Amino acid sequence: QVQLVESGGGLVQAGGSLRLSCAASGRTFSNNYMGWFRQAPGKEREFVAAVNWSGQRQYYGDFVKGRFTISRANAKNTVYLQMNSLEPEDTAVYYCAASLSPYSSDYSNPQGYDYWGQGTQVTVSS
Repeated sequence: QVQLVESGGGLVQAGGSLRLSCAASGRTFSNNYMGWFRQAPGKEREFVAAVNWSGQRQYYGDFVKGRFTISRANAKNTVYLQMNSLEPEDTAVYYCAASLSPYSSDYSNPQGYDYWGQGTQVTVSS
């Protein structure tokens, strides 16, 4: 059974940082792209970041503006999201996702992901 388990969420003040982790189990994703999405109350799920299978290419949502960094450690079957300069607007549940493909023409498309984690809450206070 494939599982993606996120951790690292919590409450942080505006301007602060958090590092999210997503540990995969049940199969290896070292040949697959992975990503992060988020969903705030009353809003649609939003693409945050994605990384290709090797970790050499990263893709970000427009709102990130250099504040977040996605990375992966294939030996640990884990993907990370380092979030800096957090703003209250970043408050949301953050979801990890994994694809069965190594590449995509649109990493922001949630339909390209085959597995999803349960989410971790990130709350940024002003």
